[in-house]
Amino acid sequence: MRYTLKDYQGEAVRDVLRNLEQARDMYHRYGSKTQFSLTATTGAGKTVMAAAVIEALFFGNDEFDFDADPGAVVLWFSDDPSLNEQSRARLQEAASELDSRLRVIETTFSEPSLRPGHVYFLNTQKLSKNSRLVRGEPTPLPGQERLFQPRPDEMQSSIYDVITNTVENKDLTLYFVLDEAHRGMGTTSKDRSTIVQRLINGHGAVPPMPVVFGISATVERFEAAMKDAKGRTALPSVEVDSALVQASGLLKDDIVLSIPTEQGVFDTVLLRRAVEKVRASTAAWLAYADEQEEVDPVIPLLVVQVGDKPTTETLVRTLDTIYDAWPELGPDAVANVFGEHQDLLVGQQGVPYIEPQRVQDATHVRVLLAKSAISTGWDCPRAEVLVSMRPAKDRTHITQLLGRMIRTPLARRIPGNELLNSVDCLLPFFDRKTATGVADMLMKGATSKDEEDNDTGGGEGRRVLFDPVDLHPNPKVPQEVWDRFAALPSVTIPKKGVKPIRRLTALATALSKDNLVEEAVEKAHKHLHAVLDGRAVQHKEKVAQAREDVLTMSGEEARGRIGGGFSYKSFQESADPRAIEDSYRAAARVLSPALCSSYVNHLVGPDGDDDDDLLEANITVAALGRVPEIAQAVEDEADDLARTWLNQTRVARKGLPDERQAEYDRLEGMSTQPERISLTVPKAAQAETMVREKDGTESPLETRLMHLMAAEDGSYPISLNEWERKVLDSEAQQPGFKGWYRNPARATKESLAIAYKEDTGTWKAVRPDFIFFGTDHTGQVVADLVDPHGHHLSDALPKLRGLAAFAEKYQGEFRRIESVAETGGTMRVLDLTKHHVRQAIRDAKTAKGLYESGVASDY
Repeated sequence: MRYTLKDYQGEAVRDVLRNLEQARDMYHRYGSKTQFSLTATTGAGKTVMAAAVIEALFFGNDEFDFDADPGAVVLWFSDDPSLNEQSRARLQEAASELDSRLRVIETTFSEPSLRPGHVYFLNTQKLSKNSRLVRGEPTPLPGQERLFQPRPDEMQSSIYDVITNTVENKDLTLYFVLDEAHRGMGTTSKDRSTIVQRLINGHGAVPPMPVVFGISATVERFEAAMKDAKGRTALPSVEVDSALVQASGLLKDDIVLSIPTEQGVFDTVLLRRAVEKVRASTAAWLAYADEQEEVDPVIPLLVVQVGDKPTTETLVRTLDTIYDAWPELGPDAVANVFGEHQDLLVGQQGVPYIEPQRVQDATHVRVLLAKSAISTGWDCPRAEVLVSMRPAKDRTHITQLLGRMIRTPLARRIPGNELLNSVDCLLPFFDRKTATGVADMLMKGATSKDEEDNDTGGGEGRRVLFDPVDLHPNPKVPQEVWDRFAALPSVTIPKKGVKPIRRLTALATALSKDNLVEEAVEKAHKHLHAVLDGRAVQHKEKVAQAREDVLTMSGEEARGRIGGGFSYKSFQESADPRAIEDSYRAAARVLSPALCSSYVNHLVGPDGDDDDDLLEANITVAALGRVPEIAQAVEDEADDLARTWLNQTRVARKGLPDERQAEYDRLEGMSTQPERISLTVPKAAQAETMVREKDGTESPLETRLMHLMAAEDGSYPISLNEWERKVLDSEAQQPGFKGWYRNPARATKESLAIAYKEDTGTWKAVRPDFIFFGTDHTGQVVADLVDPHGHHLSDALPKLRGLAAFAEKYQGEFRRIESVAETGGTMRVLDLTKHHVRQAIRDAKTAKGLYESGVASDY
């Protein structure tokens, strides 16, 4: 893979491969046909995940403990040729090993069978009645409708003959990938629906697809698409949590909606405002590129959405307004993606047509004229501002287009800057009530069949803001407070399926690249070699037995006589080089290929290079990999060394560019236990200023002073419940109060996270509501962590236990760590810096009982 998979992508790929392995086994053993889906929201990287899956199918993958299927053939199907081409290009871009293995089935395709190790792209249009590919469809069975033209002679074959030959070849497994599965059978065209269903279910002499793997935005849509599939076993759907997608930084965090607050015609007014926003965005990205010393800054794009049949007068007025507000805009900076695919002449201004998929890279285009959703599968991360001239009733069309603009330009969140992690949408013809409907759609994504093409991500962490106020570091907050904030601990949230040895190798590579630890890879492997040497001696008896298992194959011979039953006799055979190689590969999956290779070199030594020495070393590695105690010891040492290096380089890494820090963020996140990480100091933020009711009415939010991030007048809008407001106002009155911080509830580097474990064993994050800053009796700035939290919630006790574990380790860096709740009309507080309180939390049965007990006190 050319890309490093995000954590959630890796988990999804592992689950998909597990399903495919089961599906292959069920098909070849029992002839069972199977189906399942990969469902993930827009922007999750479904094609990247599919690329990793296909690459593993063809070549195997040690990280996922997956062996290659030598007979794997992938037939990638969609209902749109342009979508197929985009998918092919993305697969090629993501997976280097697939470059020469991606083939589009053209009408001239004439091979008798699909070849293993290849991906074939086919779309509905090529299977229409008049297509050359289907001439020669086999004669249908009695009672079945003939869909296609008969072959003109007995020598010609159709694509259905090719599929039949492929499926009936016992050495092959045909995996049918249904891209955008909800579209494949959700179309209004009966022919298209029938084509896909017949491909899946088989028809006439054409057999059904052995394995159907659907890629869709929601499970419900895929299940609806497959409701007519006959005689198939449904394997578990692989669902990607949209909150994890949002937390990954691949999607923009905020969507800012601007609408008129009074009656009138304001299209040109908001269009000028849109130009101001895209120019400001351009300046901000240039400044960021300067700061990061990046050669190619992001070039923001303004998208202007017009009606389906815009008049010449409308287009002229639009361009005149844009050029008046942006006089330095070049004559070739405006293009269109209208469905007519034609160059336009608007007044004296030429507006050429550009293919949607080219817009992202055509950075000379700064303004794009569009109509509705443009096309399925297209996205443009550098599109930062949208102004839509469509009326309020067209909110679905607006969300369709916004769905193309939600990916972050650098495929990562910009730390500390919410303004660069947002997209603006200006709606001249909307009022507040209808705009609220847009906001709901943007937060939730697609929720019904009618909205199947306008999924915009959604998920925990997404905000939709109406004319927010910009926030910047509060000049009234002393620098000592900022210094204290930057030094506060946060922790990683452990992930499933982490492999510490691979993590250490990747970390060592990064540290060497950035000159933070000299020869880190060699040092890491030498450290683990010593562990292997020591544990091999410690567990020498188990190693000897494992070695014997590697060198011999045990079996049992059964002999039977007619009418006389069976007799059994054990036997052993020496393993051949191929069997030893297989045992070595099994060890490499446990200990990592890189470590196994370097340990072989360590065993052989600088002078031992003959075949016998290498074979002996490979046998030793294969044996060590079979001893669980040794594998666990090496993983533990790898974890310890990675943790040590991350702690030692924490300060030095802060001076690296954001792109490099993002790599360390990924490596820090690959932890098996909560590990300390640093907070990022916020530089620019934005906050809502109004509270909206369901009926569209609004009222201004209350504000408070001395927040670390503030508007020009020093205020910060608050949206707090009664408990939280009481806590804030009480803390602000304390002697020595210097400032406060509303800890973000979403997963960003500016949010202090504390790990807690659910009853199921899954790690989650609690993000305490407030950090307060004040001075102690010596005049030093100190931090107080205060979290008002309902004791009635199901996660209350696990979160308290997470807070207790955090306080146990980091209480020296806070003056107070407290959890506050109301019970019986009284605010009660648990002081987690006290040992007896933490012990009571560990022993407690309910959170409510803790607040009502003697370990709590009145707040």
